[in-house]
Amino acid sequence: MGEFADKLAAKPLFYQRAYLGSLLPNHVKSGNLEKYYQKLTDFNFLMAKIQHPEFGVQALIDDFNLVNASEALIHPEYNSEKVKTLSLIQVALWMSADILDADKTKLAEQLLGRLLYFEMPQIQAMLEVAKQWKAAPWLRPLIACLTPPRRGLLRTLTGHNHWVNAVAVTEDGKRAISGSTDKTLKVWDLTTGKEEFTLRGHSDSVDAVAVTPDGKRAISGSWDSSLKVWDLTTGKEEFTLTGHTYSVNAVAVTADGKRAISGSDDNTIKVWDLITGKEEFTLKGHSYAVNTVAVTEDWKRAISASLDKTLKVWNLTTRKEEFTLKGHSDSVNAAAVTPDGKRAISGSWDKTVKVWDLTTGKEEFTLKSHSGSVSAVAITEDGKRAFSGSWDKTVKVWDLTTKEEEFTLTGHSDWTNSVGKEQFILPGYSDSPNAVAVTPDGKRAISGSRDNTIKVWDLITRKEQFILTGHSKWVNAVAVTAYGKRAISGSWDKTIKVWDLTTGKEELILTGHSNWINAVAVTADGKRAISGSRDHTIKVWNLTTGKEEFTLTGHSQWVN
Repeated sequence: MGEFADKLAAKPLFYQRAYLGSLLPNHVKSGNLEKYYQKLTDFNFLMAKIQHPEFGVQALIDDFNLVNASEALIHPEYNSEKVKTLSLIQVALWMSADILDADKTKLAEQLLGRLLYFEMPQIQAMLEVAKQWKAAPWLRPLIACLTPPRRGLLRTLTGHNHWVNAVAVTEDGKRAISGSTDKTLKVWDLTTGKEEFTLRGHSDSVDAVAVTPDGKRAISGSWDSSLKVWDLTTGKEEFTLTGHTYSVNAVAVTADGKRAISGSDDNTIKVWDLITGKEEFTLKGHSYAVNTVAVTEDWKRAISASLDKTLKVWNLTTRKEEFTLKGHSDSVNAAAVTPDGKRAISGSWDKTVKVWDLTTGKEEFTLKSHSGSVSAVAITEDGKRAFSGSWDKTVKVWDLTTKEEEFTLTGHSDWTNSVGKEQFILPGYSDSPNAVAVTPDGKRAISGSRDNTIKVWDLITRKEQFILTGHSKWVNAVAVTAYGKRAISGSWDKTIKVWDLTTGKEELILTGHSNWINAVAVTADGKRAISGSRDHTIKVWNLTTGKEEFTLTGHSQWVN
């Protein structure tokens, strides 16, 4: 096991337990923080704990949770540098947990590969000890060559044998429930990264999942036209909700956890009693497919939009349709509700956006100027602005107070199918609108399009500043560095380009992927870019040298 571990193993069992299990909440709060800080930065302690049969990797990760940043408030000696040090080591352990569960001798190489990036005295001292570990053969990284600790991927949960269609997370953040085309749901412990159990019973693809606020139950919707209610304590099916005649595409749960609301291709919305397992009522009235449903934050009303050219407002207390919102002359494709629940906004194939008063059931006004179908709408958190995306290749921003269009983002040569909730869309989308990013100061937006160009917009003057040309196919992804000086774009032409946003010139072209690029991200220091591709790989690029550092392989399908 190693010299230190061998010496510890020679001690009585009670001594081993006392030493390795000494990080208990009452001990940590008793003023021994410095002692435990030293332990958690001691490679020998880390190795001994993960190798001991009564502890392991997860027990070690849990130790770090006891000595956390909140302690700095009551222990002045526990400074920010120590907080950062412990955080980096803990995240490195998180990221390595699956590997260490399979082979505990890989601790040294995992810590070196992930932490050599950080010139921090205590970390470097720990790594110097790790380099001397000789209890078993291992591959020693000479440079930082593994993904460093950072916000992002902690673990990969594997187990489904087909597409994962839906994921819900409990409110305490400790569990995730996933639904798959393999007809199963899986319940995952997000602390350990382990599958708790598999929920079986659906006879077709599981397309929707919701969790009650107390985290005790999950509700799933399937192509088999049913919903199932699962006990997340036992992993057993409680009952099946039947009544829809076509696939169930959406499920929501009320804030009190007593009701579920489902939407289906059978043109109906159903409300279910989760106590009795019975259908309470069905909301009928649409004569064609229901395209979307929005629910007010107090869960007293639902708004549905349909191919029948109408929206309907439903009172979930009286179980009645309050009124039908008529005025669109074609299919209503999108609907959103203001946070106060007083207004709805809809978008239609008739090229208009309509604003509705949910108190009176009347149309307040119509926003006209799109020349193509409106396929998406969104509302800001303050309820004062709406955004609409259209097949006319534009995004329009509307002032709901003045009832006027504020400005239009134009220039793309293909249609816009969706808009985000805020004034911009975070990068990473691999279909139109392909990508929009905003500089950190909020003054500029950078958009990538199917017309093979990138446009830089001044959000103060609302004008296009310049066009970045060079890609030979669609631009799928855009990212901006932290100081807003560079943009990185990924394209169907299999290349990544780095642009100087001051001069509007191309700085670098990064080549190596064998298929189109779907996603691009940039590290916080702006020194590296990470790209995901249809070739199933992720590549890490050095933005100083313009060279590929390494390729991350393991995915069996596109990285999106």
